[in-house]
Amino acid sequence: MTDGPQTVKRPDPAQAKALVTDGIESDAVVTLFGRCTVDYDGRAASTLGPGDRLVVLKPDGTTLVHTDEGQQPVNWQPPGCTHEVRVDDDQLVLRSERSTPAELLVVRFDSLDHAGAFAGTDPSDLDLVGTEADLKDRILEDPTLVESGFEPRATERETPAGAVDIYGEDADGKAVVVELKRRRVGPDAVGQLTRYVDALERDLHAETDVRGILVAPSVTDRARRLLAERGLEFVSLEPAAESTR
Repeated sequence: MTDGPQTVKRPDPAQAKALVTDGIESDAVVTLFGRCTVDYDGRAASTLGPGDRLVVLKPDGTTLVHTDEGQQPVNWQPPGCTHEVRVDDDQLVLRSERSTPAELLVVRFDSLDHAGAFAGTDPSDLDLVGTEADLKDRILEDPTLVESGFEPRATERETPAGAVDIYGEDADGKAVVVELKRRRVGPDAVGQLTRYVDALERDLHAETDVRGILVAPSVTDRARRLLAERGLEFVSLEPAAESTR
């Protein structure tokens, strides 16, 4: 995605598809406004007939469908979904799919008034959510939040790459590096975890297999792909059991 926002007024389906595809691949926030229908299939089933709606796709997999009234979306998908876009019968079609549990949201645009993609970060956090220390305390009190059989052995264990948040062993006795983040993270956190795993593999016995687990509320699609490529894992966990809005 080029620097700065991309916006197109009254795009045709092909233009909109190109913009949305670029936005998804670039971890941008994508916005679309136009006349559309919305179909959902999952824990229940629902259909929204034609109407003018605002659709927002977020890098963490969230999809929001808003009308011109109220603060809540009329339909939505949570973080962790995959976004796909295509042109079908001269309509722009968006698919937002979740695997566990199985849920599918399909939005078909008959016409579009606006399409936009906005890349950026939001470094400001709502302090009420908690800290990484809170997240560490939760795991030390209940290690099964990481996985069944996980046993913490040390915190802030030093390595040539820096201090590991939590070092432990899994149920099979394999070394585990746990990196904690209190908010949604991207590729930088994956790189940090990779460095810790590589450093410990060098420090420990040559045949030691070190697992790396990133613990955070959510990750971007790009970070999720990097984790899979590098054989690392992700556990979704909030710093505090409850948060205040």
